Amino acid sequence: MEIACLDLEGVLIPEIWINFAEHTGIDELRATTRDIPDYDVLMRQRLRILEQHKLGLPDIQEVIDGMGPLDGAREFIDWLRERFQVVILSDTFYEFAAPMMRQLGYPTLLCHKLSVDENGFVTNYHLRQKDPKRQSVKAFKSLNYRIIAAGDSYNDTTMLEEADRGILFRPPQNVIDEFPQYPVVTDYEEFRTAFIEASNRTF
Repeated sequence: MEIACLDLEGVLIPEIWINFAEHTGIDELRATTRDIPDYDVLMRQRLRILEQHKLGLPDIQEVIDGMGPLDGAREFIDWLRERFQVVILSDTFYEFAAPMMRQLGYPTLLCHKLSVDENGFVTNYHLRQKDPKRQSVKAFKSLNYRIIAAGDSYNDTTMLEEADRGILFRPPQNVIDEFPQYPVVTDYEEFRTAFIEASNRTF
């Protein structure tokens, strides 16, 4: 009995904040957990920039509506769901993710929520819990599931550590260098092979 736990951005969909940065021309918004490991520091920076530039949730959602999954992601997630229970563990927000979930066939998603005022401005963010990806993996393991986790950034490494097996998908070199214990894959064909090798079953 195995669950595949996947990160969302950078693994199945493009990085939302990077796309928003390109749309707005605000380079500071390009920062992600690949660059800033402390998620609270990163989000406080983002909220400050949004306030400074008078940008709200509708502005972000407009960019998201024009995005799609990474090439091959839908086929990969369909393949994975035929063979594993699949849960997306993400540090995105439900207010961002809905259009992408539709395009990915509505896999189970556990993420966070935003506070938005009556004018559409984001005033705060709310984590489900501290270190939510690791805690989710621990909870699934307590139900006697074996966990294979995959991600691409610093904020994925605690769930990879907690999982029975971990995989890095297209990580930056700094993450590869700091976490050499995890296999690295660069395309979805390699990703399929890595899941097969990590599984205790033969497909």
